[in-house]
Amino acid sequence: MHWPILATTAQPQFDLGTFLAFLFQPNGAFLGAVALTLYVAIIAQAAGSLLGVLSALAGLSRNRLLRTISAVYVWFFRGTPLLVQLVLVYFGTPYLLGIDLFPANEDIWFISLRGAVLAGIVAFSFNEGAYMSEIVRAGIQSVDAGQTEAAKSLGMTYRLTMTRIVLPQALRVIIPPLGNEFNNMLKTTSLLTIIAVQEMLRVAQAQASATFKYFEIYFGLALYYLLLTTVWTLIQGRIERRLGVSDARTKTEKGFLARLTGLRSPGPGAGGGAR
Repeated sequence: MHWPILATTAQPQFDLGTFLAFLFQPNGAFLGAVALTLYVAIIAQAAGSLLGVLSALAGLSRNRLLRTISAVYVWFFRGTPLLVQLVLVYFGTPYLLGIDLFPANEDIWFISLRGAVLAGIVAFSFNEGAYMSEIVRAGIQSVDAGQTEAAKSLGMTYRLTMTRIVLPQALRVIIPPLGNEFNNMLKTTSLLTIIAVQEMLRVAQAQASATFKYFEIYFGLALYYLLLTTVWTLIQGRIERRLGVSDARTKTEKGFLARLTGLRSPGPGAGGGAR
């Protein structure tokens, strides 16, 4: 079978002027889209991280109901496409509940948001929470169980043990994948174009349609995303280096806790126990 060959005399032309203008002279609409992308990414990542911590603690709980809820939550949001979750939240939940959860404009305290933006933040947060749940759980389990036992022997409550002993140490394990998740979140915001949010991709699409310079505009858009992720990668590296410097202090505190626990424990041959 012979495939037809499309003959054309047109030569590909790259409009350098359009590309440079888009890259270095962005209009107000695109700058607003960049700000919206950062806003949604930061809020969704923060909310998702909080949901991840709660889900991880529930998954490690002795309560079977909490463990089941955490497992089902992670199973659903990690097992279904984010795009499906986004349209389900935005189009599906108002139909199911019979009320418009995401009106054209939503006033939250002193902030006015478009309903579509709020729906995107909700969908991204719940999706991110499922991934962060596994990251936080792995971080908590990486901490030596002896640290928890030592804290218990000192009379610390479970909440105090988690906030003062376990989570600070688990943070050094959690930070690298957390940074990678935020890097991915910056790119994930492009899905908001599906629900007509004026984020970076949608604004770029409008400019490309108006000028017919699709490659120049989309290539410039790719460089903007690359700039955002590169800047965050540099920030993440700085954070990780600072945490690396604090390793010595953390080890000193762990050693002090171990020695203190040893002083509180009964010595060999002692007949009494620790108070």
